[in-house]
Amino acid sequence: MTTSSLLRNREFLSFMLSSNLERFAASAIAVLLGLQVYEVRGNPLDLGLLGLIEAIPGVTLVLYGGHIADLRSRRRIMLGTAAALGLLTTSLSLLSSDHASLPLLYGIALLYGIAKAFQVPAASGLEAQVVPPNQILRGVSLLATTGRCADILGPVIAGFAWAAFGPGVTYAGLTLVFAASFALLALGVAEHPPRHAIAAGESVLRRIGEGVTFVFRNQLLVGSMALDLFAVFFGGAVALLPAIATDVLGVGAVGLGFLRASMSAGALLAALFGARFLPMHRAGQVLHGVIAGFGVSIIIFGLSTSLWLSLAAFFVAGLCDGMSVVIRRAIMRLAAPEAMRGRIAAVRSVFIGSSNELGALESGIAASLLGVTAAIWSGGVVTLGIVAVTALTMKQLWSLDLLAMEAEEAKRRR
Repeated sequence: MTTSSLLRNREFLSFMLSSNLERFAASAIAVLLGLQVYEVRGNPLDLGLLGLIEAIPGVTLVLYGGHIADLRSRRRIMLGTAAALGLLTTSLSLLSSDHASLPLLYGIALLYGIAKAFQVPAASGLEAQVVPPNQILRGVSLLATTGRCADILGPVIAGFAWAAFGPGVTYAGLTLVFAASFALLALGVAEHPPRHAIAAGESVLRRIGEGVTFVFRNQLLVGSMALDLFAVFFGGAVALLPAIATDVLGVGAVGLGFLRASMSAGALLAALFGARFLPMHRAGQVLHGVIAGFGVSIIIFGLSTSLWLSLAAFFVAGLCDGMSVVIRRAIMRLAAPEAMRGRIAAVRSVFIGSSNELGALESGIAASLLGVTAAIWSGGVVTLGIVAVTALTMKQLWSLDLLAMEAEEAKRRR
């Protein structure tokens, strides 16, 4: 089966388009909400607090969301969360920037996080149901490629719209994007009834604990998640982009959109060629190498005072991150059993939520203590140390062969 035949699969195509529209809107809102928060007081610590608030449901409620995703219709969960995200974006469109307060913006961010806590595990589980088993690596790469396109276009288009029309019109447009995502999912993706029921007397906490235990006993899962968590926790610079764009580079909202998009552009290039040219038989060694490259790029970005050098460094960081995403997404698909996909995706979301949102808090605190640029480049140095420790302690991850895993999965499904 080729990529063109995969795209002729109506359900897969509808799922892909719906997911990408959601990512387009979500990536735009992530940038614009941070910019709106920073404009209130111009304090980088406020960006860190925004990350903390977004992380609260991402490291707590998402585990329950994973439990629900393994028992209920994943399609219906995604429809409900798409509707909730659209309503929240509508509230932002009705909120004038002149009357926006930090508590109100933080409250909306918390509600976004709650919706995502249910959406993320359901999306991961539904993806596994719509991607043909003999097309796992190709399907994962295609979803990553188109998703990165959405990540690129979202911040850029929203940045121009913000500068030209203001926040009200921009958020209203993003509401329509969420509505289109809802329609595609509702009309194009079939209902997949849950295959697993709770055994008599089995508690929610026990089922959640099963997912957590499975992850921590699987070196491929826990090792790849740990690399992502600690590398982004210490090496992530996205949360401080409003401060970099405003105070260091002086490029405003449009420049902020391009900075954010430059990382996504690098990740897009990686996704386009990842499954085809990455040596998947040595995926573990490649994963460590690209995360080390991510750390070096973050160091250069933190030291840069030039827009063009910053764009180039962030592009390379995105390129490295995009290659790691292809590998980590394939690990999730191949190492997680169907009955536990929602719960395992929830555990992964805790790792990602910890790295992204709590990493934003760490970046905000470090920027307040060390300065914005020092907080960024020092995090890149720590990332290199984390890669070295993981390579020495996670031998199974280091020797990972994804081609062999895909062949085994296809053979098992016959």
